[in-house]
Amino acid sequence: MSMPATPTAYPARLDVDYVDEHNRTTTFFRVFMVIPIAIVYGVLTAGATRTVTHESGQTVTTTSGGIASGLFLATVLMVLFRQRYPRWWFDFALQLARFSTRVGSYFALLTDEHPSTVDEQAIHLDLDYPDAERDLNRWLPLVKWLMAIPHFIILFFLIVGAFFAIVIAWFAILFTGHYPRALFDYVVGVGRWALRVEAYAFLLVTDRYPPFSLT
Repeated sequence: MSMPATPTAYPARLDVDYVDEHNRTTTFFRVFMVIPIAIVYGVLTAGATRTVTHESGQTVTTTSGGIASGLFLATVLMVLFRQRYPRWWFDFALQLARFSTRVGSYFALLTDEHPSTVDEQAIHLDLDYPDAERDLNRWLPLVKWLMAIPHFIILFFLIVGAFFAIVIAWFAILFTGHYPRALFDYVVGVGRWALRVEAYAFLLVTDRYPPFSLT
């Protein structure tokens, strides 16, 4: 079920259902259990690598940017030259963001459910589809990544903090079966912050500058 948008809600929203009891066994082996679905996600988003040997004997290896960079560049071009954001690739970007968040949340111990490629499960992520002509400035996609630099810097430190929070939560679950609520809210908040920045700077679904907030 998608989260309802309010007039003041940011166009990118994330929430995760808090579960009081966690499975200690799957938590202990989580780093191994996430590997199969992480491989699926990696194959889905990885770029192609090609090795070419010239007549001179020089070997050159090139790697494409993958589906995420391709989607970004295509959206930049469409907004810039046509002021359009095709619904079908917005839907694809939304579903890819949901899938990657389910994988990340599972690895971060926020949920015990193995990530689904289809079902929403306990991860509620929504993006508002933009009217490109009305809602998006055609020139901003060229500089949004630059304008988002303050967020990148802050997110670096927040993600480091989230890593230690997950490690602490791992021990807490093993000994008590519970994910401390304060740590849970912090990790979800970091994910929410990162999603807003991604929606603004890379998915390009909004021109509203992301708030500096975990909530």
